[in-house]
Amino acid sequence: MRKLFGFTLAEVLITLGIIGIVAALTMPMLIAEYRNKAYVTQLHKTCNELQQGFRMLLADENTSDLVDAGLTNSTNMKNFLKTYFKLVDTCDNGVNAPCFADDYKNINGVLFTPVNKNTWGGGACGITSSGASFCLDVPVWNSSTYADITTTSGNVFIDVNGLKGPNKIGRDAFYLVLFSDGVLDTGKATPACRKYGICQGGSINAARTQGNPCEASAGWTDYACFGKILNDNWQMEY
Repeated sequence: MRKLFGFTLAEVLITLGIIGIVAALTMPMLIAEYRNKAYVTQLHKTCNELQQGFRMLLADENTSDLVDAGLTNSTNMKNFLKTYFKLVDTCDNGVNAPCFADDYKNINGVLFTPVNKNTWGGGACGITSSGASFCLDVPVWNSSTYADITTTSGNVFIDVNGLKGPNKIGRDAFYLVLFSDGVLDTGKATPACRKYGICQGGSINAARTQGNPCEASAGWTDYACFGKILNDNWQMEY
């Protein structure tokens, strides 16, 4: 008689149990990694769309400076968005419903006060056709000086999936800066830093992560989450 070999019921159950444990340990990490990649992809897409609009405006006005092109007040910014973008909504209430969530927090769970309930009177807001909500200050809203070079800029807030969660800075929501040359970056990554290496901290990578760490973003100059993504070539490594 031929003897047959196989697994006992106990062995099968043990094997299935091990597989289940491994899956339970690895699946949340894989899901989070996939979700983070999706956030960054949408962020990259939104930034590209905005910067393309700025380049078109600069070309139409035959200048290299958004201030010279007229982006100096809220009315002109709203007109710019209506002219160069197909928006789902113009979000005249700023960082409020129906375009944005009620509250935004940093990764550590602390409220991010610069954007919560901000009416964004220094610029304009909207929702892109891909569902990203954003607000732009005119690029003369802020002014800073380093190495005797004065730079103006405007704050930018992007929520890549609008009202959907988790509504956290550095996950689906990002705080950054618009410079008058039409580039989106962080507050210290000025045109002089990007073009000539005149950077606070000695390098553009250091300049982009000035202020509080990404996970603890809390103030008006905390752009580190966006800076880390740029430094890591559009990857969310934190």
